Amino acid sequence: MDAEDANAPLVWARRSVSLRTCPKSYVTAESQTFVEEFFVRRRLGAGDFASLSARQVEAFIILEQALAGEISEAQQNTRQDL
Repeated sequence: MDAEDANAPLVWARRSVSLRTCPKSYVTAESQTFVEEFFVRRRLGAGDFASLSARQVEAFIILEQALAGEISEAQQNTRQDL
């Protein structure tokens, strides 16, 4: 990041992540496919993991961890609201 970028206003932030550029530019067609397939497999219980590539397995593990973190934070926020 050059000095000009460091002075740019924040355009997106969530927890410890912030961006000074549009986050949409970071979402590739491949990553969108991973997200869609992750949720379809999760919903349908498609567990044929032997047919997945190592890249798919890695993406699904990352997505599972991110989802678990979101669920955990939502539960904590709900408890704090009570």
